[in-house]
Amino acid sequence: MCRSIRVLHNFEPPATDEEIEAAALQYVRKISGSARPSAANQEAFDEAVRAVAAATRTLLESLVTAAPPRDREVEAAKARARAAERYGRPATMAGA
Repeated sequence: MCRSIRVLHNFEPPATDEEIEAAALQYVRKISGSARPSAANQEAFDEAVRAVAAATRTLLESLVTAAPPRDREVEAAKARARAAERYGRPATMAGA
């Protein structure tokens, strides 16, 4: 589950709301142990996702670095290469 949580800091352009919310959702799923909460827990689950996303936005806006911004395409290529090595498959371009 947590493999889909990605580094969001220091990218140009900055992380989108969708990326932040996806990371928050994966975090809440992991710590709750539930990919789909029951109807009784849905409101608490949704509120936790909103709170984690808000905290993540605050964190990302507050972080400072002297490093140059990361390039999304370069980072994606590195991730594909790591996956190919890990799983013994050739690296492919997303959407290709």
